[in-house]
Amino acid sequence: MKILIAPNAFKSTLGPLQAARAIARAVGSRVPAAELKVLPVSDGGDGLLEAVLFQEGGRLITSKIPGPVLKPVRARWLLAGRCAVIEMAEAAGLKYLKEEERDPLNAATFGVGRLIRAAASRGAHEITVGLGGSASNDGGAGCAAGFGFKLLDAAGNPVPRGAGGLGRLQRIIPPPGMAAFKKVKMTGLTDVANPLCGRLGSARVYGPQKGASPAEVAIIEKALLHYSAVVKRELGVEIKTMKGGAAAGGLGAGLAAFFGARLCPGAAAMLERLGFEEAAKKTDLVITGEGRLDETSFYGKAPVAIARLAGKQKKPVVLVCGSCAVKDKNRLRESGILEVIALDELFSLKSLFARPALMLERGVGREIAKILKFGQQQFRKPSE
Repeated sequence: MKILIAPNAFKSTLGPLQAARAIARAVGSRVPAAELKVLPVSDGGDGLLEAVLFQEGGRLITSKIPGPVLKPVRARWLLAGRCAVIEMAEAAGLKYLKEEERDPLNAATFGVGRLIRAAASRGAHEITVGLGGSASNDGGAGCAAGFGFKLLDAAGNPVPRGAGGLGRLQRIIPPPGMAAFKKVKMTGLTDVANPLCGRLGSARVYGPQKGASPAEVAIIEKALLHYSAVVKRELGVEIKTMKGGAAAGGLGAGLAAFFGARLCPGAAAMLERLGFEEAAKKTDLVITGEGRLDETSFYGKAPVAIARLAGKQKKPVVLVCGSCAVKDKNRLRESGILEVIALDELFSLKSLFARPALMLERGVGREIAKILKFGQQQFRKPSE
């Protein structure tokens, strides 16, 4: 039997490669005759650098830059030849802030702009930016400022950082050499399809996740509406209703406006880049996973995208997760998921967070033989 092990990151605990190796140890110990292939994946959020580095190689570079609330952070990014990969959360992620430190009006994506500038200065001709896990709702204005754009108020002064300063924006002046930078191909990997503004926009849907109160959500929405009007006037780009513009607190819209980035669904783009479909053709069973399987998993997250692609090839999929909020087995089967292994049904949360790799290995080891036994008729070689 050939088994493809292709998990996403288990957020806040394991990267996709760590998870894949833990699952491989478990399966190898229970099904020693199986031929295992490890393929860590990402949908553009956590684990993007790890997944691309594993599959394509390259060099991880660490840059010291301002974090989401100015405190310096050491952000990693990947350079492979003339291609760069940036995880925006490495520069402006919510992961850097304790709950009481969240500051949705002032947190900014300034550091992301610094990483883009660093990649360009090292000769990158293609830059991929993973959009997810942002602490900011600044619409990518901070990223533009970090790169070198001047964002000015009516008096010609720089506007304050963060979403709170966007209401004062009146002028946008590109940095010198911007014409040359436009030759760089930039792609933003989105994990949502929401527009920047409106009922389903960045402020109203994702602002509360970053700590915004109802009053702050209203302030941010008004600021983003003003910001989008200024961007349209100054740069000629309509970002207010742009599909995926809300990604990473509106950074998706900002990348498109300031850098001409193409926005695309991260899961589909990354699975194609990592060669998932080709790998799935040569396997009998796919095992994927993520930290939590819930309603959002069905709207752009890698594990469900994997299940759907594998289903087209009639390959059964087992999904391993820290917890599962989806109880409708028919819905799971319709998405191509044969079985779910939910670790919180096997172990305490304390154990899962204290020793995530070991608990993942034990959980898969405990359940996989049973799943294989009862699903045996579904695991046939591609040639059969």
